[in-house]
Amino acid sequence: MAFSVVRLFLFLLLIGGGVLARETNLLDGNFYHNYRTLTTDSSHFRSSNNGREVRLSMDNSSGASFVSKQWFGSGFFHMKIKLPRGNSAGVVTTFYLTSGDGDRVNDKAHDELDFEFLGNIKGEPILLQTNVFANGTAGREQRITLWFDPTTEYHDYKILWNQNQIVFYVDDIPIRVFKNLTESGVPFPSQPLQIQASLWHAKWASQNETDWSYAPFKAHYQGFDISGCPCATKQCMNECYGQNYWWNDIRELNSDQRRAYEDVRRRHMHYDYCASHTPAPECSFNS
Repeated sequence: MAFSVVRLFLFLLLIGGGVLARETNLLDGNFYHNYRTLTTDSSHFRSSNNGREVRLSMDNSSGASFVSKQWFGSGFFHMKIKLPRGNSAGVVTTFYLTSGDGDRVNDKAHDELDFEFLGNIKGEPILLQTNVFANGTAGREQRITLWFDPTTEYHDYKILWNQNQIVFYVDDIPIRVFKNLTESGVPFPSQPLQIQASLWHAKWASQNETDWSYAPFKAHYQGFDISGCPCATKQCMNECYGQNYWWNDIRELNSDQRRAYEDVRRRHMHYDYCASHTPAPECSFNS
């Protein structure tokens, strides 16, 4: 596989360089210690392995979701996910950070960092969409195709969020970078965010109709430990940018990460809002 060498190098670099070995604000990995379900239909939520694995299911009546008990002001967040199998057109599996559940179109102060997996019919790719909402500014979607089948086994999806940048990773490979350019007038997430994950239906997510004969659709989650700075109000945001949190030292991609990132953009980019006729001002810095 094209990324196997890079992936191994990044893992050795993190371990050997001491990034992962440094003290973190690591919370226990049991789901019920760090998360709670938002699902009203108990048949759509299942936990197993002593709270180390969760299954969300969706049919034509409803989907399912869960949320972290705490809010955070910075961190390196991750979730292991295995997507629904079979024809999954219109099925959206998510892992994201959000400032709230309000109307994202009309909320002038909304912040959000999204992983959204857009299901499709068998034989067509499942697209991974990332998005950044900052101070109510939306429309920053990017979509990539994945270099593996995300329905057969777990893969790790990560979001680095500190005062310098936001980086989205797939199995330690950076797929998107969003720099803090507030001095240039570009909005950047600046309020406490909560972790959420969900399985839901959206007609816009695929050009194909949802085949409900494949329901219930099931998404599996693992990895409920959290490396983040607990913060519930804007008053503690500056504390969460302090150097006592190891993830705040990550200011840019190293040379090997940069090459892997450029390879993803060259080989797997399906849609990029920055390719529009009037690209946003941050595009020249983040490409």
